Amino acid sequence: MKTSENGIGQGAKILIVDDDRDLLSLLAFLVEQAGFVPVTATQPADAIEALGREGPSVAIVDLNLRPGDGFELVRDLRRLSPALPILVLTGRANEDDKVRALDTGADDYVVKPFGHRELVARIKAHARRAELDPIPDKKQKFLEVGGLRLDLETRALEINGEEELRLTGNEFRLLEYLMRHATSIVPADALARHVWGYDDAPAREVIRVTVHRLRRKLGDGGAGHRKIIETIPGVGLRLRPVTAGRTTERSV
Repeated sequence: MKTSENGIGQGAKILIVDDDRDLLSLLAFLVEQAGFVPVTATQPADAIEALGREGPSVAIVDLNLRPGDGFELVRDLRRLSPALPILVLTGRANEDDKVRALDTGADDYVVKPFGHRELVARIKAHARRAELDPIPDKKQKFLEVGGLRLDLETRALEINGEEELRLTGNEFRLLEYLMRHATSIVPADALARHVWGYDDAPAREVIRVTVHRLRRKLGDGGAGHRKIIETIPGVGLRLRPVTAGRTTERSV
């Protein structure tokens, strides 16, 4: 596979799933013009088959599949390929549908109607991230900060050796980055670039939603007033150590 000047592997395969054949053709054209190889499917079953056969670097899924269910397809793709970047296209601009897409396993979303340049930029960012994501170091299986213990292979998180949580791809990458920089306040733009591969208004929105979901999953600020991920207004995020179900007042 050749590598372009911007470091993205040219010839990488992009799985595109849409039941609108005109839109599917347009997406395939845009992907091809960007230097990638489009792999198209109009039905969930064909998409699952293409995933195993072609090994795409990124998947683009229209949530409004008929017949079929775009949310269910995203869930199946995530189950079969935990590290695959999944970008969803949706005409549903309300917050609940965005959160549901991310909860199901999507990494990102683009709301219709979308600009061609914006979509191509997002595809390139996810393809670059897929290439640059490090293969887990067999010598380092866990990250530990305070009472947090993150399994780098299974993406399972233990809190104080008791609670075990399963994280989505976005949640895992965000928490891993915060844990690797646990002595610092991490700026929002750094999170956007290093975790999602780009920094723009939609990326900040994905970060906001992902942080909210991760906090909810951690019980952050709930019973016991545990505060694990702290927002520094106008700056970014800071991870705080966890001990015996609570956080210390000192930042890690």
